[in-house]
Amino acid sequence: MGGSVTKVWLDGVVHEGPAARVSVFDHALLTGDGVFETLRVYGGVPFAVRRHLDRLGRSAAGMRLPVPDPGVLRAAMDEVVAANDLSDGRLRITVTGGPGPLGSDRGGDEPTVIVVGGPMPAWPATTDVVVVPWPRNERGALVGLKTVSYGENVVALAHARDLGAGEAVFGNLAGNLCEGTGTNVFVGVGGRLLTPPLSSGCLPGVTRDLLLELLPVVEEDLPLAALASVDEAFVTSSTREVQPVRAVDGRSLPLAPGPLTCAASAVFAALVGRDLDP
Repeated sequence: MGGSVTKVWLDGVVHEGPAARVSVFDHALLTGDGVFETLRVYGGVPFAVRRHLDRLGRSAAGMRLPVPDPGVLRAAMDEVVAANDLSDGRLRITVTGGPGPLGSDRGGDEPTVIVVGGPMPAWPATTDVVVVPWPRNERGALVGLKTVSYGENVVALAHARDLGAGEAVFGNLAGNLCEGTGTNVFVGVGGRLLTPPLSSGCLPGVTRDLLLELLPVVEEDLPLAALASVDEAFVTSSTREVQPVRAVDGRSLPLAPGPLTCAASAVFAALVGRDLDP
């Protein structure tokens, strides 16, 4: 287990981190059969729990996985926060297909359910991004689902790190901007704030959805090649919140942060200050 040892909720029982074990036959390990959510914790309270559990349910339905009742997962998160004395950090909920055979068919066992907490990474004030050569398939079976099948993201992020960047950005098969490895992308062009529509194949991020409700954002397809020539850009996620993009493929953007990025950061911070389950 990476990072500091924490207490882990596994199938209804809180374990010391090293004692938490799943089967070597778990279908997530064998085939990537599982879904997950990552939530930010502010002052000991998980943020936007309702939205995250709703998305977990949608992802699970798309994967044909049952999930525990939301009340069970809320209680599990509270247990993990309390057991780890977690004031500011993050939580991850993972639901897998449970133990199964050595192939794509599932077994008959119950799903494995895990809730784990830990500290937040120290994100820099801005990030550089690299556009990777591998497109997202906006017509794939897992589009819009937050699954544990993260192999493409692992390779893409390693590629970005090799080039000194903090995030990798994907286009899609149509040649349009899609998303980052764990982020949604927003750009400012001529005073307009744009983000790719869900039809681009991007994940419906919780932070993305909140900003769409809080700001005049236009969902619009943008040619991937145009990313390097926008006025400003930022990426969003539950852990990064609103992070300005400094450069794309080594080319510095004119503004980092720009006025639209600052406005997004301000309204998001204000939301967190007034409502932890919007």
